[in-house]
Amino acid sequence: MTLRILAAGGTFDKRYDPISGTLGFGDTHLHEIVARARLAQPVTVEVAMLIDSLEMTEQHRQVLLERRRAAAERAIVIVHGTDTMVETAGVLGQAGLDKRIVLTGAMQPYSVAGSDALFNLGFAMGWAAGAEPGVWVAMNGVAHVWHDVRKNRERGVFEPLSAGQGPDQP
Repeated sequence: MTLRILAAGGTFDKRYDPISGTLGFGDTHLHEIVARARLAQPVTVEVAMLIDSLEMTEQHRQVLLERRRAAAERAIVIVHGTDTMVETAGVLGQAGLDKRIVLTGAMQPYSVAGSDALFNLGFAMGWAAGAEPGVWVAMNGVAHVWHDVRKNRERGVFEPLSAGQGPDQP
C-alpha cells in the first residue's frame, strides 16, 4: 500500500520565531519526520498549503478535495489545524470518495518539546492503512468517523458528537 501525506498547515507545522516571539510557518516538518521514521511502505509528502485552520476558507477546502480526488493513492493522511478540522472532514466526507482519508493535527507544534504531533501522525498513518474507506479524524489515539465528531475545546480532545449529551445533561 502506498500512502500520501498532505500538509495543510495548523499547529503541527508551526515554528517558534525567537525574534518576534510568535508561532508561524516555514516549511513543513513532514519531510524530516518521514525520513527519520524508516517507514516500510512508500510515502509521498505533498504540501497543499501551510495556513492556520482558522484562516481556512471554503476555497481552501475545495483545493484539498480536488487534490484527494486526483491522488492515485487510496490511503491519505491530511495534517490539518485542529480548530476547523471537523469542517474540512465534512467537505471531504460528503464527497463520498472511495478512499481512506484521515485528518490529524497537533495541539502543540512538532518543533516544541512535549508535542503530540509525532504520535498523532503515526496513529493516523496506521489508521489509514487499515480503516474502511471513508473520512476519519484521528487524534490522541482515537479515530472518529467524519459525521460523528467534534472538538471539545474545554478538554482539548476530539469526541463523538453525542458525548456528554445524556438525558441529564444540557
